Amino acid sequence: MSFPEKSNAFMTSLHNNNVEIIPFSSDLKEYIKILNIAWLEKYFKVEEKDKLTLSNPQEEIIDKGGMIFYARYNNEILGTASLMKVNDLTFELSKMAVSDHAQGLGVGHKLLEHCINAAKENNAKTLFLYSNTILLPAIHLYKKYGFTEIPLETGVYERADIKMEKIIS
Repeated sequence: MSFPEKSNAFMTSLHNNNVEIIPFSSDLKEYIKILNIAWLEKYFKVEEKDKLTLSNPQEEIIDKGGMIFYARYNNEILGTASLMKVNDLTFELSKMAVSDHAQGLGVGHKLLEHCINAAKENNAKTLFLYSNTILLPAIHLYKKYGFTEIPLETGVYERADIKMEKIIS
């Protein structure tokens, strides 16, 4: 099979929902860092808060009541997203990243749907996120899933110029 044929087969398989969303495990913890550092360095800079969370996902997310998920296709991790617990009713959608070669193929959709469902299963009433408006595909995705813009407080992330939330019913 030629490279274009392999590439087309990969894309077709992704579009046919052969991507599996799996929970955090210690043997996968490096991927949250690898995938997030890649996009952060591409568009912004890696902030100290990012370094702490991405270097210690067990302690900074899981042990505090949060969740981390990975998108896997044929044993390759293509993306990741986390829910950071704020309180019993609120989670922050954070550290969402999809590898460059899998962008535009529905991986982000699957991760976001899974995170929304996980928040519902954990009785959350609100999900919120911080982003930047130069990330148009991400902003479009969030809006498609019912996130709306709310006032942004200062000092959370230097790169953030928008805050969005979704009320979960």
